[in-house]
Amino acid sequence: MTTTHLNTFASATNATDAATVLPDQQGTIEAKTQSAQGIFLHAGWRTAGTWLWSRLRALDSVNAFYEPLSTLVGELTSADIPDIRPSYNSGHPPLNSAYYEEYRPLLQASARGVQGYRRSFAADRFGEQPDSEFPALQTYLNSLCETSAGQGKIAVLKFCRSQGRAPWLKAAFPDVMHVGILRNPASQFASGWLLRQQWRNAFFVAAPFRVLGFQQNEPIVRQVIAECGVKLPPVAPTSYDTYAAACDQYAQTVEGSDAWRAFIALWMLCVWRTLKSADLVVDSDLLGQSPDYAAELGARFRASTGLMPDLSATRDLVGEAKRNVRRMSAIDGRVLRPINSAALKFLFKQLDKADPLQADIAETVRKKVALANEIADEWRYY
Repeated sequence: MTTTHLNTFASATNATDAATVLPDQQGTIEAKTQSAQGIFLHAGWRTAGTWLWSRLRALDSVNAFYEPLSTLVGELTSADIPDIRPSYNSGHPPLNSAYYEEYRPLLQASARGVQGYRRSFAADRFGEQPDSEFPALQTYLNSLCETSAGQGKIAVLKFCRSQGRAPWLKAAFPDVMHVGILRNPASQFASGWLLRQQWRNAFFVAAPFRVLGFQQNEPIVRQVIAECGVKLPPVAPTSYDTYAAACDQYAQTVEGSDAWRAFIALWMLCVWRTLKSADLVVDSDLLGQSPDYAAELGARFRASTGLMPDLSATRDLVGEAKRNVRRMSAIDGRVLRPINSAALKFLFKQLDKADPLQADIAETVRKKVALANEIADEWRYY
């Protein structure tokens, strides 16, 4: 199997699907061969995006920036950087350098934070057109790319807050390779739910409420909230920090099915925005199941950027999710299928049926939801 036959939207359950050609997507990738000036990794929380970023970061020719939109970037000092490393329960890979080491040259001399960063960047956006903040965001991200180029390196930026803005970023950074990271929603949700269950860390359960609530005035966000029956915290989203705190508190006690409604609504919305914009989609489920897929994905990076990351020794995330079903509690997976059907209904309403690429996206998402149904069917409200 050659790299030109690698399906960017490969099925999570069948490695042979990676032999399918998507002509429109293939042409986009071939046009970028050896010309990409950087890589933007558009990931959701708990999708193995940090693992992929770490594999690219291991290359000497890469300058890898972690979570450039996180509020933490606005609070950094040089003394803070060495202490910000993976916790033992994060599930992140071991790192030779602290997460934010690459930001050191960009720290402000007389204040906390990285030059050009604004706290407002942390809130994802889902408007059809760039907002008034976007020029400042573009300037900030461009500074990260230019800093890397000045060091003779390729910038790799790993986001967890960019999926709604992926179309904007694709248009603003046409010379960058835009990579979407896709994981089935049951595995992704379980990864965050278990952190709340075992460690009282509700950050990832709160995240969908925070993003949807803060952007609920956007028509497409209101639509997915209505389709999935999402119950937002009973607090007006005034300032970002105030609303984030309310969502964190809400997520500590929210019912499992309500947490799932918010999660699958945001998952579907983000997947739709990301897959439409991505030059390459990395299936983190399939990575751990198919060494051939991992090898060819590495070759695809090389063809587009000249970089050849080692993507071997990947965890089988689907296998882990299936083994962990008995650990899940306070949520009954059997009641989630109608919610998932509603989320798919939302997606199908967005489709241009005359566009074959969008039809392929829909089929890929349908397979991911089917896999999620299979996994979640074993969850019980113990």
